[in-house]
Amino acid sequence: MDIKSMKNYLYWLFCQFELITCSYLMEPWEKLLFYTFNITMLITVLYTAYIFVPVHISTAFQFFLHLLGNQHENTVSVVK
Repeated sequence: MDIKSMKNYLYWLFCQFELITCSYLMEPWEKLLFYTFNITMLITVLYTAYIFVPVHISTAFQFFLHLLGNQHENTVSVVK
């Protein structure tokens, strides 16, 4: 895929986005607010996923290991 066709494809995707969201009907200042809100929400979702999803996966993994009877890695055995 060359640069010109990639540019055309990205432009086509942007046009599809404008058609789906009806943002082509907005005035420039409304578009600015709309796009700023959308980008802010996207960044917030990506940040939240980056921070919290690995923690939840780790917790769920430890929970299922505990259900299966395996001990935690940080369990210390007491030797008398």
